[in-house]
Order: sequence, then C-alpha cells, then structure tokens
Amino acid sequence: MCGICGFTGQIEQREDTIRRMTEVITHRGPDDDGYYSDDYISMGFRRLSIIDLENGKQPITNEKGNLVLTYNGEIYNYKELKKELEELGHHFSTTSDSEVLVHAFEEWGEDMFEKLRGMFAFAIYNTETKAIFLARDFFGIKPLHYTMIGDDLIYASEIKSILEHPDFVKEFNDKALDAYLSFQYVPQPMTFFKDVYCLLPGHFMWFRDGVIETQKYFEPKFKPDNDMTEDEAVDKIEKVFEDSVNAHKIADVEVGCFLSSGVDSSYVTSYFEGQKTFTVGFDFGEKYNEIDWAKSLSEKIGVEHHAKLISSEEFWAAVPKVQYHMDQPLADPSCIALYFVTKLASEHVKVVLSGEGADELFGGYTCYNDPRVFKVYQKIVPYFLRRAIGWVCKKLPDIKGRDYLIRAIHPLEKRYIGNAYMYDEKQKKAILKNPAIATDPARMTRRLFTRARRYDDETKMQYLDINMWMVGDILLKADRMSMANSLELRVPFLDKEVFNVAATIPTPLRVNKMNTKYAMRKAAARHLPEEVAEKPKLGFPVPTRVWLKDEHYYNVVKDMFTSPTAEKFFNTGLLLDYLDEHIEEKEDNSRKIWTIYVFLVWYQIYFGAVEPLEPAQETAQAETAAEENATENAVEDDNPDGGTKIFTPVKEGDAAPQAEEAQEAEGDAEAAPEGEPEIKEAAVEAAEEVSPGFEELFSGRATHARRVNVQAEEEEKPLSFSDDIDADDFFANLTKQLKEAEDEKE
Repeated sequence: MCGICGFTGQIEQREDTIRRMTEVITHRGPDDDGYYSDDYISMGFRRLSIIDLENGKQPITNEKGNLVLTYNGEIYNYKELKKELEELGHHFSTTSDSEVLVHAFEEWGEDMFEKLRGMFAFAIYNTETKAIFLARDFFGIKPLHYTMIGDDLIYASEIKSILEHPDFVKEFNDKALDAYLSFQYVPQPMTFFKDVYCLLPGHFMWFRDGVIETQKYFEPKFKPDNDMTEDEAVDKIEKVFEDSVNAHKIADVEVGCFLSSGVDSSYVTSYFEGQKTFTVGFDFGEKYNEIDWAKSLSEKIGVEHHAKLISSEEFWAAVPKVQYHMDQPLADPSCIALYFVTKLASEHVKVVLSGEGADELFGGYTCYNDPRVFKVYQKIVPYFLRRAIGWVCKKLPDIKGRDYLIRAIHPLEKRYIGNAYMYDEKQKKAILKNPAIATDPARMTRRLFTRARRYDDETKMQYLDINMWMVGDILLKADRMSMANSLELRVPFLDKEVFNVAATIPTPLRVNKMNTKYAMRKAAARHLPEEVAEKPKLGFPVPTRVWLKDEHYYNVVKDMFTSPTAEKFFNTGLLLDYLDEHIEEKEDNSRKIWTIYVFLVWYQIYFGAVEPLEPAQETAQAETAAEENATENAVEDDNPDGGTKIFTPVKEGDAAPQAEEAQEAEGDAEAAPEGEPEIKEAAVEAAEEVSPGFEELFSGRATHARRVNVQAEEEEKPLSFSDDIDADDFFANLTKQLKEAEDEKE
C-alpha cells in the first residue's frame, strides 16, 4: 500500500513542492519514497513494502523508459498476468505487481482493466506524448483526487497533499456542507474543497493538452438468475469467496484479520487458522463490546486474538486526529473505532483482511427489508392517508414502529438516499445560516435510481449503496484509518469475481423474512458456528448517544455549538435545542448532533477557528442577513405553488438547466400512459440522458474539463416475486403501540 501525488507545469521550487506533497502522506508508506521529474511533470511516491520488498521501488518504468508509473494498491493476479505478458515479449526486472501494471498498460491500454483483479489507484505518464493516464479500481477501494490550476493538473491519494501546492488556493465548498448534512459524508466526486474532485470508482482519466477526459470502464450491474436454487447459490458463493480470500492473502509479509461478532469478518477469519485477529470494544456492556464474543470464536477456529478496550477519554481525544486523516468530515463514529483497531493491528502485522462490502453485494443491511414490509401497507393505504399517518407519527415519542410508518409514506426513490439520512431539506434550511444552499438530497440520488429503474426495490437500494454509501463512507474510512497507521487493509468481498457471483443471486436469496444476506450466511455456516452465521446485523456500535447524555461530553459539544465557528454556519439556538432534547431524553438526536460536531472539529483543523465578530461586524452581518431573507421571501411570494424557489446566477458549465430538464423528463415518464410502454420507456431514457451526474452538478469549471460518458448496456428485466409476510400482525401491534402512546399523552 502506498501514496502517490504529482503535478504538471513550471513553478518555483518544484523539487521542494513535490517533496512536501509526498512527505505529508508519509503515513501511507513509511518504508521508502521515490520521485520522477522532467520539464513537464513532477511525480512523488511513498511506499509501504508488501510484495518484492527489496526491488519493488517506484516510480517504475517499462523497458523503453517512456512510461512512468506510480501506483497505490495490490494486483492479486499479477503472477498470472506477468506470465502472459512475458509470453507476449515483455521483459521484467522485478517480481513486483507494479511492474506488471505498467507492462499491462503498454500492451492493452484502456482495455487492461478486463485483465486486472485487485484494488488500485495509479498514474502513468508517457514521456513522449506528455499524456497522463490515471485510474481507480472497480469499487473505489483506493482513493484518487485531482484539481486543475489553469491548464495544469494536480493529483494525489489524499487531499492534504494537494493543499501543499503553492499555487492552489484553498476555498471552502458550501455545496459539500449541504450534501454532508444529509448523507453524513460527501458524495463523490465532490469534496469540501472547491474545484478538488475524486476520480469515481470504475473510471479512468486522460489528461492531455490541458484537457481532462474521464470514462467509465466498470459498472456494478445486478443480473439475477431467477432459476438459481438455494444450494446452487450457496455453492457458488462458497467457492468464489474461498478463492478471493486466498488471493487476498498473497504477500511477502504476515497477514492478519479484523474480527467482530458479525458474520462478514468471521467468515473471512475462518480461513485464517494459526494467524492473528484483532478486535476493539467499549466499556458499556455487551451492546458496545464484542471482545468476549470475538475471543470465543478465535479459540474455536484456532487463531491468535488481540483486543483493546477503548476508553471514553481515548475516543474523544482521537476525534481531531481522525478527522485530520479523513481529509473531509465523516460523521460515522465507527471510523474512530476503526482507527483504534487498525492501530492495534499495525503493532503486529502489515496487512489485514476485513469484511467490508458484504452487506452491499449480498443484501445485508436491515433496511433492505423495508420494501418487503412496506409492500402490503403501501398497496392498501392510499398515499394521502399514509401522509396523514406519517404526520401524526412525527408528533409521537420515539416508539417502536414509528419510523417505519414515516418511511413508508413515500416511494423508494423519494425516501431512500442511503444507510444514513441525517437532515432533510426543511431541517437544513432551519439550521443553516445560509438556507439558500439547502437542497433535496434526493436530487443527488436521482440519476442512480434512473439507471437502476429495471431493478426491484431491494436491488435498487443495493445499487445506490454500492455507488454512494460504500464509497463515501465505508471505503473512505477503511482506507484513511488503515493508512493513518501504515497498515494495508484488504477487502476480499469487494473482488470482481465475487461480485460476478453476487450479481446473479436472486433477491429472495439475498433478503427475505428469515434474514438478510441469506445465501451468504448459508455459505458461511459451512465454516462457522450457526449462531455466528445467523447473527443479526449490528454494524459497529459506538455509544455516542450514551456519551451525549453525560454532563462532561454534553458540555464539550455545547462549547463547540456556541463557538464562533458554529455561529458562522448555523443557527446555534436550534443546535442547542437538539442537544437539550437529547440529554432530556425527549428525542434521540445523537446522530444529528454528532454530524454537526464532527464538521466543526474538521473545519477548525483545515480552515482554522473563526474569530469572534466585533460589534460593528455583527451589525453589518445582521443587516446583510435581513436583506437576504427579504429577497428569499419575495421569491417565495412569487411562487404560486407555495414552495420556496431560490434563483442564483448560472456560471458557465453550471448544470442547473440540466437538472430542470431532468425533472421535466421524469415527470413525462410518470405521466406516460401505462398502455404505451414504448412512450414511457423513451421518456425514462430521456430523463437519464439529461439527468446531471455528480461532476456536472457540483462543478462550475467546464473550461478545462469535459466528461465522456459511456453508453451503458441495457439492464435485464427486474426480478419480481411474492413473499408471505406477517404484515397484519406487524401493523396491528404498531397500531396498539400508537394508541397506548396517545393515551399516555392524554
């Protein structure tokens, strides 16, 4: 595992700049560094030695020396590819996978990805044509960021490296704040730094003559085989996963494994007899501590287990360090627990395997049950009545079943934006000092839902999570926290061959009323005790809701919520209301509170604490705010529908007109007569055609960049099935609870 960076163009002190950019990501590769420079480009590299410890240095070139590679990742089938390339006439001077990569590009060019199996982010520079080729792996396991200054390119594994370039002007991107408040992470390719982007998973990028062209080479499509039996599914999963784990264990150093009480990491660990496993927990009872469970499993399967109990003081003290390494705020508290388990593992091994990706590929999240449970309710209860019931539920205490009825109001495309949904548009408008930036988060998921239109609802949720939640949260924290501790983290579930099997599993064998990840659990049960294989999904529980009811940590957050930094962005009175409601146990606001707190900590690290305003400045700011509110109210009054429409100047390359066209096209699709499928299909395709992608939505820079889209293959017809559920019992019990709650209020 490594870190890469580079830039084009002539600046003063080029050598010092590339060294600073490289040194700031030393944690990604403390074993070695390397540089390449000519009159056009400067390239930097940090190495964590895993394969070919003696000779695998970078940058590395082909025989002619006209292709220069820096690369972060692992190619698990590099030995097979090396043999194939040697038969084609290529000569190798090392036994590293990096040299295989540069020869693969030399031989196959853009078609090389069909051959690769692994995780990667790399840059290849052609010394003759001055073209630069950058690429990111199939699922986005490894990161790659880029920006432009004039006609020059800057790229790096981490944003903090780009910040070291003297000509880069650091500016805060308030559109990212809007998205973060809803998702708890920033959807890629957008970042919190203006004009800095992530290369999307499954994409490559050419930089030639001052122009960026990006193209998709891989899309995770589901094509369920409706004739597949349960035994066939379990056999296929077991075979391909064993092959993947064995491939991911290839290294010239010792490989360990993370272990929790869940089935994902336990299944991986079952292939690790005699090796080391690692677990962390909190001293808040069994709900927040899986150490005893992991220790017991380790003894049963014969592995050496290491564990750490994280104290409250350690956890809170680590928040700033974690957010520094994240580059961007991530409001998932499990990233801090992950920091500690990677730190523990790094004291014993250089490489660990982990269970990320199993839930997205095989249907593991509990929320994937929603469509099955909602199906009867939404069919029987009209939309207007569901809205009325939902409105009543929002006024009730946080009782079991309340959130189900609230979520069941809308169709999937309007209610589901991913595993985390922190603030909706109305709530953002209320808490933000600048409500004009608040948007409907469904705007950012619309394109993906359009692409997944032929899938059933469960598969749509998986598709959305693979492209957003998994990349923006799960894999981001996995990469950053492992690299913060100079540890390589590998994810055998996120293997191209594993996905090829997962994509064919019928929905009832992924999610049904017996369990989530149904077929995968059956495969794991062949290697694990049944109670482990069938254990319900828990995630990585962190006691934030408990801490925020403690006076000490309540005051820690309160101080941050009343800081000048908080005043800059938020209506702090509402933030304090959230905090007080939580400590008084009126509502569990812990996730909303944590989202704001983490952002404020991150902002002070990367942009500095905001100084308190002088009285004269406060008056001027209040007058400006009053003018903005008056303008907004005037716009709202002009809107006959009663909604708020905020109009802002459109910059060159802005995608606002495209977004409006997309909405109109989607409206046409909904209005198309059911008896004329060809008309409806054409309207849907028109919606997909004009619906803006993330880069178009969040980039105002079209001068030096354009995006090349690949026409996707047509997805197969969605899988449909019927499933018997105890809907009557569920809703009868819920009605009883709601009535009891109302009686208590009276």
